[in-house]
Amino acid sequence: MAEKLDVSEFDISNALLALKDPVSMYEPIYNDGGDTIYLYDQIEDKKSNLEFSNQLAIEDAMEELKQRERYILDERFVMGKSQMEIAEELDISQAQVSRLEKKAIQQLKKVLK
Repeated sequence: MAEKLDVSEFDISNALLALKDPVSMYEPIYNDGGDTIYLYDQIEDKKSNLEFSNQLAIEDAMEELKQRERYILDERFVMGKSQMEIAEELDISQAQVSRLEKKAIQQLKKVLK
């Protein structure tokens, strides 16, 4: 099939896997008569060590922020830049970066409660 379509076997394999119906995150995957374990309970991001639901909540909350606030938080807490470095990039004062960062964090806290 791969030769006929002039694509790799890997692409054929991925295409066939994509034909499977999606599985609900609330699909029971184990039940011994006691507590049921759902797929949702088994999903986590090994790199950030955040539970999947927390990660989704944070991503949703970040979407509520203005673009500049998201940029500042990403640069500070993902890229590890200082407020001064960000201020220079945005051509604003370090104090303004500090105020925007603080405001963004407060808004995230409010959304995530």
